[in-house]
Amino acid sequence: MTRLFGIAGVQMTVVPWNAHETIDKMSDVALNISKSFPWVNMVMFHELVVPGLVQFLTPEDKEWWKKNAEPIPGPLAERLCALARKTGQWLLPGSMWELEGDKMFNTALVISPEGEIVARYRKMFPWLPYEAGTSSGNEFCVFDIPDVGRFGLCICYDMWFPEVARTLAWMGAEVILQPTLTPTSDRELELVMARANALFNQCYFVSVNGVGMWGGGRSTIIDPDGRILQEASTNQTFITEMLDLDHTTRTREYGTLGLAQTLKQLRDAGHTFPPYKDGALTRGSFERLGALKFFRELENPNGH
Repeated sequence: MTRLFGIAGVQMTVVPWNAHETIDKMSDVALNISKSFPWVNMVMFHELVVPGLVQFLTPEDKEWWKKNAEPIPGPLAERLCALARKTGQWLLPGSMWELEGDKMFNTALVISPEGEIVARYRKMFPWLPYEAGTSSGNEFCVFDIPDVGRFGLCICYDMWFPEVARTLAWMGAEVILQPTLTPTSDRELELVMARANALFNQCYFVSVNGVGMWGGGRSTIIDPDGRILQEASTNQTFITEMLDLDHTTRTREYGTLGLAQTLKQLRDAGHTFPPYKDGALTRGSFERLGALKFFRELENPNGH
């Protein structure tokens, strides 16, 4: 039995600062995809699509955008669960601001066709200084889709830390899903990293970006041999692909392009990597780096 899985990555503009109107738009798109492409098993959106707002300059600005944040479960999450039930498809609704006590996280949900939250991932590496008001998650996230395989989840800037994708692969992920929101010139670099993460870990890598004011598009799907299957333009669109998780198995077993059996060799080499033992990452050449700067104080940070 082949392990095929249809995915649609939605690259769209949001309704600024209005989460419920944005979910209305997400619902229209997801329902149209479910009607027109019944073989699509999952609809995936970009990072922070739900709140439709990412800019804040200091931690104090948190009070202003808390109206776009809520605990999970909550009203916004319940609407997204209802949408998954209505379409009968898996839903990865990008990410949203999650409140827990006095902390806020950038959180992605995976919702089953039955409307159940099966995975919740809190971004481990907020983009500093931009996301200085958010807390970091501390758990990696993989989840299983019955009769298909294991998927891993990361968000945007997490991709810049190769330890994240490697850990997901070590945990068994055959596909890594990465909702992102990148309006800056480094999207070109991210496309390189998407291929690199797929190559290093011999798995699919799906990166879905937003468009408009806070996104530069160019969503992409990479196969386990590092081939670019899809790359979107910078306009509103969605990309669809049939992922074959047996391709991940073949690449890991017989090698990238039938040549490099890297994961098997890594497993069998017997090497250890001391920078990651007993807090030693803070030593070595890294200890000579300056302090991580969060933001520059502005006289008028909100522009009024």
